[in-house]
Amino acid sequence: MAAQLADPAITAVFCQRELLDHGQGAGRRPVSRHCAVIDVGKTHVKLHLLDDALNCRARLSRDNPVLCGPPYPHYDIDGLWRWMCAGLAQFAAAAHIDRLAVTTHGACAALLDPAAGAAGLALPVMDYEFEHVARDADYAALRPAFAQTFSPALPAGLNLGRQLSWQRRHHRAQFERAHLLLPYPQYWAWRLTGRAVAEFTSWGCHTDLWAPAARDYSDLVDALGLRDKLPPLVGAGEVVGALSAEVAAQTGLPGDCRVVAGVHDSNASYLRYLGRGSAGAFTVVSTGTWVITFASGASLSALDERRDMLANVDINGDPVPCARFMGGREFQAICARSGAAAADAFSAADVQRVIDDGVLALPDFSGGSGPFGGRAPCIQGGSASGPALASLYCALMLDYELELLRATGDIVIEGAWLRNAPLCALLAQLRPRRAVRLSRDATGTVSGAAQLALGVSIPPALDTATPGAWRGLDEYRRRWRNQLGGAG
Repeated sequence: MAAQLADPAITAVFCQRELLDHGQGAGRRPVSRHCAVIDVGKTHVKLHLLDDALNCRARLSRDNPVLCGPPYPHYDIDGLWRWMCAGLAQFAAAAHIDRLAVTTHGACAALLDPAAGAAGLALPVMDYEFEHVARDADYAALRPAFAQTFSPALPAGLNLGRQLSWQRRHHRAQFERAHLLLPYPQYWAWRLTGRAVAEFTSWGCHTDLWAPAARDYSDLVDALGLRDKLPPLVGAGEVVGALSAEVAAQTGLPGDCRVVAGVHDSNASYLRYLGRGSAGAFTVVSTGTWVITFASGASLSALDERRDMLANVDINGDPVPCARFMGGREFQAICARSGAAAADAFSAADVQRVIDDGVLALPDFSGGSGPFGGRAPCIQGGSASGPALASLYCALMLDYELELLRATGDIVIEGAWLRNAPLCALLAQLRPRRAVRLSRDATGTVSGAAQLALGVSIPPALDTATPGAWRGLDEYRRRWRNQLGGAG
């Protein structure tokens, strides 16, 4: 069953035949525990209702608009909060929810001012694509060395420290009044409970503020005068507290509903595989707007800051070698240049035609991210099916990043790419010595956050991708890399 809410940008999907009825009524199975997950992505914001077996019971989604300003591009925090509360009220009418978790994109934080009203913001929460922060010439001198942070210099505001440095320079009074700096997941946890905390995964995602090997803050924290603004560090799954009385009254959720600290979104996907024990090294590819490859068995010595490689930090505080590119954004850009939409249908024959015709999409279509960030993008060789060409491009980019990381073990695909069977088959053909595994759960980020909230560990169900049989793919890869200066 599907419903359309009043706002055309908001959709609701009920994942079972009906919403739950608190387990009452003859013949109905008693309902045990349920959790709500708030998932704030760069493009969309979603609310999920899950049971303790991680089955989706309901889902709401909306766009995540950026307000142009003043004083700079920022997220519509008030609008998101109203929508979250309204959605949680719908869930509260359908099930007894006793746990809640938040997962969000990275490169985002909130400065809190105790005199700033309900939202608590000393300054608006900046959009990390605000390019003016890159003009802060003094920041390069403040940034710690890559050897300390394993955080490369990224475009626009993708290094959180760069955002904070710019805010400190251009809005000094508001910056100084702020008494707390909260990572984005923990900002929403604070709105829900009134308690301020932080955790490893949010500080450890290319912020320049964290030193993974030392498991401590970097030198930049003191350079920006942030030390006194930092809340206590807790585990991502630690209970922050119960809902505030105000939020419980506004949403109808029970006052004893417990909220956990929350987690960086790609790390939420990754955490589900940390209990593999003797299964050995593995690689998790979290796909969406960003494609982030977590290589559990790789060495930090493999990281090259010039290639958008970095160490993320998992829920245990351990550094994980990673590589990334803006795969979702680039897929759309290639399709648009080819006169197609990203959602257009395509076939294996379309992929073969692109290979046979020698049409190449060459980076960078993201405006500065990925292993070839900053190159002028182009499509060589004539016209082609946009989605087929984009799928080849993304498979080749991921194949290249796996080589850079010297990743070993199974490759597990999570997220949006699961809906693109040819892309998964392309990767399996490009990596014949590695098993490419496909998560049966299209919302691994949400499942990971729910596991934190519920305190459960349910191994992900996986299928194995069948390698494709496209003629000339190895030669196509060789030509693509040669056009990039013999990459690899």
